[in-house]
Amino acid sequence: MKKLSTILTIFLISVTLHGQTGGIKGKVVTEQNNPIVNANIMVVNTNLGVMTDTSGEYQLNEIKAGSYKLKATFIGFAPQTININVVNNEVTTIPQFVLKEQEEQLNEVVVEGHKNKYSVKKPSSTLRLKTEIVKLPQNIQVISSELLQDQQATSIMDGVIRNVSGVTMLEHWGHFARINMRGFRLPAFRNGFNVQDTWGPLSEDMAFVDQIEFVKGPAGFMMSAGEPGGFYNVVTKKPKEEFIANVSLSAGSFDFYRGTFDLGGKLSDNGKLLYRFNAMYQTGDSHRGNEDAERWGVAPVLTYKFSDKTQIRTELNLQQAESYIGSAYVFAPLGNGYGSLDRDFKYTDTNYPVSNIQELTFFTSLKHDFSKNWGLETQFAYLRYNQEGNSTWLWSFDETTGDAVRYASLWDALSIGKYFQTYLYGSFNTGNIKHNILGGFDYSYKEYWADWSQLAVLDTTVPFNIYNPVYGNTAAPEFDRSIKVRNRDDAYNYGNTLRSYYLQDEIGFLDNKIRLTLAARYTHLFTNGKEETDSKWSPRVGISADILPTLSVYALYDQSFLPQNGANKEGNAFDPVEADDLEGGIKKSFFDGKLNTSLGAYLITKQNVLVTDPEDPNFSIQLGEVQSKGIEFDAQGQITPELNIILNYANTNVEITNDSDEENIGNRVAGHAKHITNGWLNYNFNQESAFKGFGASLGYQYQIDRSTWDWGADNESFLPDYFRLDGALSWHNDSFRVQLNVNNILNEYLYSGGNYADYLYWQSEPGINGRITLTYNF
Repeated sequence: MKKLSTILTIFLISVTLHGQTGGIKGKVVTEQNNPIVNANIMVVNTNLGVMTDTSGEYQLNEIKAGSYKLKATFIGFAPQTININVVNNEVTTIPQFVLKEQEEQLNEVVVEGHKNKYSVKKPSSTLRLKTEIVKLPQNIQVISSELLQDQQATSIMDGVIRNVSGVTMLEHWGHFARINMRGFRLPAFRNGFNVQDTWGPLSEDMAFVDQIEFVKGPAGFMMSAGEPGGFYNVVTKKPKEEFIANVSLSAGSFDFYRGTFDLGGKLSDNGKLLYRFNAMYQTGDSHRGNEDAERWGVAPVLTYKFSDKTQIRTELNLQQAESYIGSAYVFAPLGNGYGSLDRDFKYTDTNYPVSNIQELTFFTSLKHDFSKNWGLETQFAYLRYNQEGNSTWLWSFDETTGDAVRYASLWDALSIGKYFQTYLYGSFNTGNIKHNILGGFDYSYKEYWADWSQLAVLDTTVPFNIYNPVYGNTAAPEFDRSIKVRNRDDAYNYGNTLRSYYLQDEIGFLDNKIRLTLAARYTHLFTNGKEETDSKWSPRVGISADILPTLSVYALYDQSFLPQNGANKEGNAFDPVEADDLEGGIKKSFFDGKLNTSLGAYLITKQNVLVTDPEDPNFSIQLGEVQSKGIEFDAQGQITPELNIILNYANTNVEITNDSDEENIGNRVAGHAKHITNGWLNYNFNQESAFKGFGASLGYQYQIDRSTWDWGADNESFLPDYFRLDGALSWHNDSFRVQLNVNNILNEYLYSGGNYADYLYWQSEPGINGRITLTYNF
């Protein structure tokens, strides 16, 4: 009886305590009144929390009666906290959380002290899109600043492309990156402006970069100049309200030394004036030796907030770089095959002069919100690229003896770009149908001058023998630079002026679970050297639908129309490029949205493609039609709070489908690999581990069936498969970070190249090499 009484007493106490709890429920929406799915709702200073459902709603139960603070957070939006009172035996409805979108994208989520370093939920504002990436009818992959840090990338040419499916970098002159995706060259964008020209811009230094966005497909409605294969958009670092101060020092193989400095925060007590200042200095040699080059740059940025609705931002980026243009090329007889000379073989002489490059970019943007649903943004950009130097190539070659005659040519260049964009964005409802409107105007003016009028044959008395090289027998080339390139009548010149108008409506049905995108663009193009102008209407239709809260599907039809630089052998300007893109796929998230994946397929038909003229490899011609098709898979994010992952695969096939010469039809178009897969794993020990602060990374790059950079690849592949293994070790605390990266761990002889005339050329990568970086956060 006593035991029964005790049990009943405990039961009654439990019931009484259980009855002394209550609940809360509510909803989280954007300023446009759109529900936010998977927003985090937390009761501050407790372990109570929940995520919103597909309608943006949430409910928490069994909360002890009392007063609390409730906090709502979501990637890309400013957190919001409200005071709540929980009443016994009641479920209290809380006023809606209305989260305001942040100017700067929050690229990370903190879970148990770990950051979701590799998953970015939304594109930057420079892409003009307000929708989450997973809900867009397009494949967009974003490389975060944390991923760039883990891989110790210093420029766009430093392995950055490994993080996106199907992207390759072809051989290069040394000062700019030639990046291909889906079989076509990608234009280089900066903060939403297309700054691409034939031999530029200068390869982007990661000291000034916040993130890099690879947009697949034309997306011409956004940028007014989208290649059908896509483009990559470099987003520079912007001011933030929180104080930022860090310095890093690096040292590595081949006398590599580098220092960077990042400082930012408030310049006024009221927080209206913000600043960011980045600077870098670097010096280093190549694995070939005797090519020590310097590079430095500064990038000040100011943001002034007139009010919560209006702000202006101005930034300057000045870089000075040295480059041994063309020194990476190695030439050999066709019969010898690629890689027949030593990996460190050097074709240029020890006195080969360095080229000097200065690049200045200036950006200004003005943003004004008329209301919570409507806003206007205007941007202006200016680029000036000035190069004074020379390049080198092969003059003649004796395949029997290996005697080569080299030459150097003048290569002074000046590139000017002026850009203007203004666009209006807004949202409204017609009944239960949501509309997200984007409309605007783009203007760009580009002009490029290059002087190749002088050359010097270097081996006039004694040939340079590739089997028994002797250096120091030639004099450095001398050129007359008394007349600047921009004033020369015989300077090579090209350019264009482009004006474009566009309008897009993203229409949401069934609580925005189905999204239909309708867009059109009108482009008017004037090309230097061409009397008539070109104009075209380009439509765009896309659909994206949520099948499950974590699964969406999309389909897209898009068109591309953009200027084509240069002229053929007869001096006639090239016609604009036109292309159609049809693609579709699925996007799936795992582990509560921490890991994002996408799988898609595409078919691109492109007219007026530039390829090497088979009758004269110094010029290009335009083919009738080329078709690119393939599949792509990308995964970015977390497997566990400790394990971050990048994994991708692409199958790419690019062939000639229509040409005046029927023998060319079916031939493979060079410049891609049929199969590419890349991976990068990063593990950081948790806070309770004895190895707290330590981390390790391991990554690979694997390319199969690579085509040469030759016009007539004829469905053959002369380059061997490419496999590279890299790794890293790191340790950090709140102030310090030490990181060691080792590249090409297997010490493979890696290269890219092609057939040219009656010989081969290639460029090699260094063998096993390393780099260590120390970073201090103030």
